[in-house]
Order: sequence, then structure tokens, then C-alpha cells
Amino acid sequence: MTEKTTSKYLINLEKNFANNSPALLKSLKIFHDLDQIEHELGLIEIDETTACKKSWWPIINLIGGNSSAKSRFINNYLGTQQSLSGIQVSSQKYTVLLPNSQTNSATLPGTALDVDPRYPFYQISTKIEQLQPNESSRINSYLELKTIPNNHLKGKLFIDSPNMITTQTSPINLMLMEYGIENSDLVLVFTDLFESVSPMLDELVKLMVLQQDTNKFVYLIDDPIASLNPTKASEVVISWQKKLARMGLHTGQFIIVPSAQNNINPQNKIDFSEINQRMTNVEHDRSYRILDSLEKNIHHIEDVVIPEVRKAITLWKERVNVSSLIVLSMFATMAVFAEIQMGILEFLIDPIMGPIILLILIGIMVPIHLLISKLHARLIIKKLNERQRELHLMENLANLFEKNITFTRMLLPINEPFGWNKKIKNRLLQLTEKTKDLVQLLNDDFSTYHEQSNILNKTDGHENYLDLSKLHD
Repeated sequence: MTEKTTSKYLINLEKNFANNSPALLKSLKIFHDLDQIEHELGLIEIDETTACKKSWWPIINLIGGNSSAKSRFINNYLGTQQSLSGIQVSSQKYTVLLPNSQTNSATLPGTALDVDPRYPFYQISTKIEQLQPNESSRINSYLELKTIPNNHLKGKLFIDSPNMITTQTSPINLMLMEYGIENSDLVLVFTDLFESVSPMLDELVKLMVLQQDTNKFVYLIDDPIASLNPTKASEVVISWQKKLARMGLHTGQFIIVPSAQNNINPQNKIDFSEINQRMTNVEHDRSYRILDSLEKNIHHIEDVVIPEVRKAITLWKERVNVSSLIVLSMFATMAVFAEIQMGILEFLIDPIMGPIILLILIGIMVPIHLLISKLHARLIIKKLNERQRELHLMENLANLFEKNITFTRMLLPINEPFGWNKKIKNRLLQLTEKTKDLVQLLNDDFSTYHEQSNILNKTDGHENYLDLSKLHD
């Protein structure tokens, strides 16, 4: 068994995120064990990790409509006068807002998100290319990354979605919208969105209906009058609850957005306590999302990867056998003509010549069968590469398939992928049980989460880590 080195990505995760949660800290060891199994099967390279499939940042998605409610909220919440969000039709991009340690903000192209596994929209260009060929070269027209020196962003990440009312309904825009919502821990939806009508809004509502049980939606009502009057606020909330219920949206928290217009003294800070409380829980949501991703990654091998390779091996065997039978039938046809012309049947049934002829035939057919197997394998490998892109898999299906192109496996009717055995299945089962234990640990420690985080933060940073670089079991 080849020992897999710990991915640099896992080590960086350990330093940046995992010390905030004991459950996530322990999950890194399970991710490494899963990587070891996938590496043994030939599915990933020695420095790759399945942990990069999901961003480890707590992600908050902001979706708004035609009004300036969303842009005002972002500027007020971040405490900056810089225009970070707009409603211009010409700026229809998904903007990822990221904290930095610099004094000035910076805007980076969408390619910065596409190549960095730490952030959302990682390798999104492959999905764009699949939906519309040659469109991945225009990724910068769909995405951008803004780094901002702001404490409110510390430890979390915002996705500022474009105006859904003016965004064109295209396969790429629909995919980006779906990706942003599915990969977010919290989605802040500004109710001005529902005051207009557009095809993109219809698609958004359909997606929200499917996702509403995830408890990730918070509806922000931008109403300065309601924010001043508790009675009026209650009426406004009830009104919006009824309106969204008619659209099929029956769950989600409603919050009246605090307005700077209501502050008598401009120097007073806007009270974002209710929103801050919901955003604080995003770290917990992120922890559950990562553990859920880990469990899905484990099941992904047995439910998706192995069936795809097994199906390819079965197709490969069928094609090779049919081709070999065609060649063998050609020899049989030649034997029939030879019998008609010269009468060779007596040689075939001769106790000495018969076995010799049979051995000669086997000696000819085996190399032909092996050659046919390798030729068909090339076609299957090409098909698997296309299938891998179609399913957006990081696992190298073709590499696992190539491990089956051996002398023994080409001759014998073996359809199970190389290395896929009871031992591997048991190891995956153990990883699943460990992941479920971590979910229980997260549940048990939820009430004391901050106390444990403070204890961890007060200790020496090196003592907080599992030292993944020295894992050898």
C-alpha cells in the first residue's frame, strides 16, 4: 500500500479553520483517511484531497431586486461608504466579498475564484464550458472577487448575487444561481425582489421552494417606517409571510432591516444585533455542511465512482468478447472451407494432432484477444473522461479503469474494479461511522461551542492541530 502524503490543502485548513471547532479538527483526519483510500484506488493524485470539494468558509449569499436595499445594507453593515454593490444592469456579476489585511480593497477577476479551492465557484469554468462551449473564457464577465479590509467579514464570506430582475435567464445564469444557493450556509433575500416580475425570479422561487427546508433563508424587509414602529413591523412581517406563502415559500426568518435614516444622531451605530445573531450561527451551519459533505464524499465512492467504472468494465468486456468471437468465427469459417476443399476434420479429431491444433489456435487467439482488449480500452478511457467531466467529478475514473488492463483481468471475466474489495468497503464503513460520531459531537458541544473555542484560542497554536503532516496510519 502506497502511503499518501497529507495534502497541503488539508494542512492549510487545519491552520485557518479547524481550530474553531473540535469536530472540524477531527474531521481532517477522516478526510485524510478517505484521501488515502481514493489514492490507493488511483482516483486522486498524491497531493489532492476531497476536502476541496466544498469551501470551508462560512458563506452568506445576498439576493436582491431592483431597489437599492441590498447595496445600502452592505454599505451600512460593513460601515463603508464605498460602493460595493450596485443595481446597474451593466454589472451582472456574482461578486465574492472577502476580508483582507490590507488597507485598501482590491477587485480581482473571476479566474481568481475558479482556480482557488478555498473559495466558492472553484472550477466553475468546467460547468460553464459544459453548458456553453467556449463560454468559460468569459468567466470574468460572470464572477469577480473583492477583498475588503473589514472586521465584519472576518471569518466569513459574502456572495453578492446580481440583480435577479434584470439578469437574463440563461443556462449559465441559472447554474450560477443554483450553485450559489446550494453552497451557502445563509441566504439573505431582500423582499424587494418579489415586487417585480421576471423569468429569472420565477426560476429563483422554484429553487427556493426546493431548498426551503434547509433553514438557510432569511427574508430582509427594507421598510424604514416599520423599523421604527413595532406594531407596524409585525403587520409588515405578516403581510410578507402571506405573500410568500402564496408562492410556496412557507419557511424562513423575517427581519426588518435597520435603517440609517432612523438614527437621530448620525454617529450612532445601526443596530444589526438580530442579523448579527443569525450570522454568528453561520459558523455552526458551516460545520454541519462540511461534515455532511464528508459523509457524501464517502458514499460517493460506492454510489457513483465504482458503479461508473464497473459499468465501463462491463461494456469493455462485452465489446472485447464480441470482437474476439468475430475473429474466432472467421477462423471457423476458414476451417469449414478447408474441410470442404481438403478434408481436415480427421486432423481435428486426431488424438495427437487435435490438441496441437487447439494449442496453436489458443496461441493465436490470446495475443489477438489482448490486442483487441487494449484497443477497446482506449475507447472506453475516452468515454470515461467525458463522463467524468459530465458528472463534474474530481476522481479520475479512467485511472482506476486502467488498473484493470492487466493480463489476468483481460482474460478472465472479472467485472469488479481493481482494488475494490471487502477490506476497502469496511474501511469506508468505519469512516462513515466516525463522521456520524462527529455530528453527534457537534450536537453535544453546541451549547459550549464558544467556551471550547476560547479555550482552544488561548492555548499554543501548534497544540491545537492534529499535525496532519505526520499522519502515517
